[in-house]
Amino acid sequence: MKFRPCIDIHNGKVKQIVGGSLCDEGDRASTNFASELGADYYAKLYRKDHLKGGHIILLNPAGSEYYEATRQQALRALAAYPGGMQIGGGVNDRNAAGYLEAGASHVIVTSYVFRDGMLDMEHLDRLVSAVGREHIVLDLSCRLKDGEYRVVTDRWQKFTELRLDHRTLDELSGYCDEFLIHGVDVEGKRSGMEEELVRLLGEWNGIPVTYAGGIASLEDVERFGSLCGGRLDYTIGSALDLFGGSVPYRKLVSC
Repeated sequence: MKFRPCIDIHNGKVKQIVGGSLCDEGDRASTNFASELGADYYAKLYRKDHLKGGHIILLNPAGSEYYEATRQQALRALAAYPGGMQIGGGVNDRNAAGYLEAGASHVIVTSYVFRDGMLDMEHLDRLVSAVGREHIVLDLSCRLKDGEYRVVTDRWQKFTELRLDHRTLDELSGYCDEFLIHGVDVEGKRSGMEEELVRLLGEWNGIPVTYAGGIASLEDVERFGSLCGGRLDYTIGSALDLFGGSVPYRKLVSC
């Protein structure tokens, strides 16, 4: 179990937002924190502290007026820590290789491999052909619907028909190197993790999984380890002192 850092970029700035609040129309989101520092500052910090496998997420869609500013921030972060971070947000088979060439270790993909709420195996195969499964992280971030966890796409606004369970993880692990899974209903709220989701993921034995969402204290980190049996990695965003929260970054680095 290890800490994975993050850099979320919205409207050209490093931010922490409430996960379910992101809206493409007007590029709006409920913001917990907006930094005056560039994404490359955080990437250099993570590099200095030897934290690998964190994620950079572009939160604006390609059609947004802010997209290019957001993308440039992300590229500067990749250049600052070559091979040290993953990148997601609008990734597809046409641009994935470019991000790897720019310094990403992996590309993170959700929406591209879904169509009309269903998993699009043709697109997934194209992605694997473009960059190889060893460079792919599938983002299966999810929300509760009718008592089960369903994967959500399009900046977490649209439910898919894909149920997040061990069978899904088994089937998709042959197409990627890792999974990234946000508990979207608690993401950015500092209200505690999705404990049932953490248990579910911790009971699965397979490729690496990173969980994000709701971890708000060092006590939560300890409980997270107990719930998942130490088998998951984790990330903390809004609750981290780097982003205006109270969880000490230096404590997590030294763990």
